[in-house]
Amino acid sequence: MIKQSVDRETGSRFLPKFDSNGLLSAVVLDASSRVVLMVAFMDAEALAATQETGIAHFHSRSRGKLWKKGETSGNVLKVCDILVDCDQDALVLLCEPAGPACHTGATSCFYRKLEAGVLQPVNT
Repeated sequence: MIKQSVDRETGSRFLPKFDSNGLLSAVVLDASSRVVLMVAFMDAEALAATQETGIAHFHSRSRGKLWKKGETSGNVLKVCDILVDCDQDALVLLCEPAGPACHTGATSCFYRKLEAGVLQPVNT
């Protein structure tokens, strides 16, 4: 177990560390601006589909199935790079968005900030 931990933290092998639900966190950034677009979860199926197609796929917790981002809207996320954190339980996907990332039509899901306990629009 120690060898795998060392391999995971300092080696070159990709050994994703999924949580007890079989998921890991994925933060999506615009590859050009580095703006945070969204946060989602990936399971082994979503990770494999993303690597195979170059288009971001996630695990939909609400639907309990694979979800290709933009499958209905056309606002897919073309993956440019996948960054892996030190213990391989979280990813950062650098993507080129084909349109708004948020289901509300906002460019990013992070279009509000908390100020004095009240949500305020983020000025972009």
